[in-house]
Amino acid sequence: MKYISTRGKSPKLNFSEVLLTGLAPDGGLYLPETYPRFSDEDLSYMRPMSYQDLAFFIFQKFIDDVPADNLKAIVNKAYASDVYSFGRLEQKAEDITPTLKLKDNLFLLSLSNGPTLAFKDIAMQFLGHMFEYVLDKNGESLNILGATSGDTGPAAEYAMRGKKGVRVFMLSPHSTMSPFQAAQMYSLMDDNIFNIAIKGVFDDCQDIVKAVSNDLSFKDKYKIGAVNSINWGRILAQIVYYFKGYFDVTSNNREKVDFTVPTGNFGNICAGHIAREMGLPINHLIVATNENDVLDEFFRTGNYEPRSSEETFQTSSPSMDISKASNFERFIFDLLGRDSNLLRQYWGNIDKGGSFKLDDTSFQKIKNYGFISSSSKHINRIDFIRSVYNDFNTIIDTHTADGIKAALDHIKNIPMLVLETALPIKFEKSVFEAIGVYPERPFELKDLELMDQRFEVFNSDTEQVKNFIINNS
Repeated sequence: MKYISTRGKSPKLNFSEVLLTGLAPDGGLYLPETYPRFSDEDLSYMRPMSYQDLAFFIFQKFIDDVPADNLKAIVNKAYASDVYSFGRLEQKAEDITPTLKLKDNLFLLSLSNGPTLAFKDIAMQFLGHMFEYVLDKNGESLNILGATSGDTGPAAEYAMRGKKGVRVFMLSPHSTMSPFQAAQMYSLMDDNIFNIAIKGVFDDCQDIVKAVSNDLSFKDKYKIGAVNSINWGRILAQIVYYFKGYFDVTSNNREKVDFTVPTGNFGNICAGHIAREMGLPINHLIVATNENDVLDEFFRTGNYEPRSSEETFQTSSPSMDISKASNFERFIFDLLGRDSNLLRQYWGNIDKGGSFKLDDTSFQKIKNYGFISSSSKHINRIDFIRSVYNDFNTIIDTHTADGIKAALDHIKNIPMLVLETALPIKFEKSVFEAIGVYPERPFELKDLELMDQRFEVFNSDTEQVKNFIINNS
């Protein structure tokens, strides 16, 4: 399996090379040359598999430069049941991503039972072990530079802490995350973990990561890698739970399902898009946005116009406070028939702070990929937290509430799985506003915000970040 850049100007790489490279040298994102396709017979064979076996079966289609025994060992470590112990009492940790039925044809796909209570753990645990394996095999080290709006950072740091050969430099928007999210990161005192709070919004953090990654001499000299969803390894790991969720709520491969995905950087739903391209019987992929509804506007109109940092709203679902979704480039690449020249034209405008609008032919092709969308506001997510609690005795977080709202906007007579992207204790202030009680915390996390914290505060300045990496490498 070889991987190509969306922008068509970088050499083809194998999986391990893509893992360590992150952003392609031409500024694009890596994707497989072709997507493997599963037959009906394949799906039937996969249906009874455990999560570990399912992950191994899928990963083998994309990773041919890691011996099977080693890959299997990595998968088993990443998806050990004791790593995913924060699920609801009625759920089994060994299921890794269990489903919860709310009512006929409406399910939660529980992705947030890992150590940081967010769906990012599912991919990060795999990446942590895979990074360590590849770096040790090659006798190399890596400086991981990432950006987070609240969930990627903790998941990456918990997965990478103490890992041999890995240092993590994580950028986050200063004073915009929930206190719980901030404490998850800033309380870590491991020698290989460095937190930098940027005066700005998530898009400012993401722009710095891309600017550093696009400085090819600096990237090469200081061995800069990525754990944001620009890294193909993240997307690959997320494909698995779409198959697991589908098998959990269907009895045969003739059934179709819908997935609703709270969406910020488009990585989570991009994995769903790829699963669909691989033959998973997905009817619709529903993009759920908050007040930062750039993607909702695109899927309704064909116009993609990211907002500036100043125009990006701070909301009660902060992990979705993103106006320029990195992984959107991967989908547009597929939508354009993998035309790198046209893709570069479009993203040349985006990289300059502009926009693009699809022609009518390309816009009509969107329906072939199953995408539809919806947006939500604070009052909606409070209402849906309350209604889910009252109707189903289940507490959800703000992002999942955005997903429930979008799901009910589009639900039909087939199973609808809403991806639960975080547990409610991460956003307990909004939960209390909705239902008048705080979600119960696991004992291990009761005093998290009281722990000592360590972080730097920087302006939105790429050179300042570079100098910090130099001084701590």
